[in-house]
Amino acid sequence: MTSIINKDPKVVVQGITGREGTLHTALMLRYGTRIVAGVTPGKGGQQVQNVPVYNRVFEAVNNHNADTSIIFVPAPFTRDAVLNAIDAGIKTVVVITEGIPQKDTIEFIAKANKNGDVTIVGPNTPGFISPPHSVKVGIMPAHVFKPGIVGIASRSGTLTYEIAWHVTNAGLGQSMCVGIGGDPIVGLGFTQLLEMFKDDEATKGVVLIGEIGGNAEELAAGYIKQTNYPKPVVAYIAGRLAPPEKRMGHAGAIVMGNVGTAKSKIDTFTAAGVPVAAKPSDIAKLLNL
Repeated sequence: MTSIINKDPKVVVQGITGREGTLHTALMLRYGTRIVAGVTPGKGGQQVQNVPVYNRVFEAVNNHNADTSIIFVPAPFTRDAVLNAIDAGIKTVVVITEGIPQKDTIEFIAKANKNGDVTIVGPNTPGFISPPHSVKVGIMPAHVFKPGIVGIASRSGTLTYEIAWHVTNAGLGQSMCVGIGGDPIVGLGFTQLLEMFKDDEATKGVVLIGEIGGNAEELAAGYIKQTNYPKPVVAYIAGRLAPPEKRMGHAGAIVMGNVGTAKSKIDTFTAAGVPVAAKPSDIAKLLNL
């Protein structure tokens, strides 16, 4: 499972000529990410930040052996962008876009699963960052992350940054941080990332940042308990005071009846032996590394 996310990717930016694509291409390059190509239909032959632009993903793959894509494409066109990336042979697709229709997400995740060796990160994700390898495929502020020993998996972008900052200030740093996305339906999940972190020698402890809604945290707690997970894990759950049946920030952060409540998630983690931090600043101490 160590290869779920490539730590030395050759990245293609889909939607590179748009405002967000251009901005974050520059920031990712500055961090050290190897961006080999961009794709915008009808803009082939241009350059953005000295990165060649192609009309189709398969051209970028054929010319530069790209293996990872990051999507900066408006929601109505994201489905086609992801399907094109999969068809071109891309192995990791980071879907930054939010507001994608659920039926579109279901379709491209199903295709990725059918292929067997394609990982979808997101949708509605800040991406991933590996400070020890100077790789950032996403939109997170790089200055809060430092090379270290803590793996972070999160449903929330901004909480990822805040908690990473606390972990950095505690002198622990991060081995890799992955935003799984804030939508109700996402590709890569907590359980797969826990398995990846388990096999990663650089990762000595894991932080799971969850929130109300869905059952991703409960599944993660079940996996930890069933496998007698060998590394320390600390959880944080956002939205403890959220009113029921009101969406809180993320499309997936909504409690319906008794399903997906903060209490159910905290109780499940506690039963699995995972300490749940009351506030982000407690996390580094609870890791006890």
